[in-house]
Amino acid sequence: MLEIKGVNQFYGGSHTLWDVDLHVPAGARMCLMGRNGMGKTTLLKCLMGLQGISTGSMKFEGRELAGVAAEQRARCGIGYVPQGREIFSHLTVEENLRVGLGIRKNGPKSVPARIFELFPVLKQMLKRRGGDLSGGQQQQLAIGRALVLEPKLLILDEPTEGIQPNIVHEIGDILLRLNKEEGLTVLLVEQKLPFARRVASDFCILDKGRRVASGEISELTEEVVQAHLSV
Repeated sequence: MLEIKGVNQFYGGSHTLWDVDLHVPAGARMCLMGRNGMGKTTLLKCLMGLQGISTGSMKFEGRELAGVAAEQRARCGIGYVPQGREIFSHLTVEENLRVGLGIRKNGPKSVPARIFELFPVLKQMLKRRGGDLSGGQQQQLAIGRALVLEPKLLILDEPTEGIQPNIVHEIGDILLRLNKEEGLTVLLVEQKLPFARRVASDFCILDKGRRVASGEISELTEEVVQAHLSV
């Protein structure tokens, strides 16, 4: 589904991504891992067209993404939940959810009932401003907003950061459910090992912008963790 080959990226004078390869098959739950500042968020931003790449290829369902505008990438069927959620704090929950409705021409014309089935709290708070929600509720809103697009691939950047444990568990349940019931492909950046091991089917570790380890999540051994993830 997603094929990244030989991607290099520069930020100012810094070489941030070095010949990165990543293959995410349809139906996979890929966890992108690494210590802070190793290029994980940069790679996601490149995927979404928020930062450019210098060389390499990024293909989604066989379509080259280089040169495709960010909003067009969403129309291809890619949902994105950025780090820090980035909801519209001054808009209501309902308005936040409706933001994505106009992006896909063949998408839904109203917020799908599935969103409220997955996140009942959002239905209870439709008229409440996004900025008045708790951190966990805002994260649920951010995921719900991405799912309004009915994406084929959902990209999440540290979805459990700063979230209370019960919501973290709930988010994990929802990702597994969407993957199992709807075949949703997931690519997430995650620091919490228990969450990654529970939710992911595969992993890829970046170290100073280079891919240094990858495989099925069962291959994420303590030796690999000590070598590339421990601080």
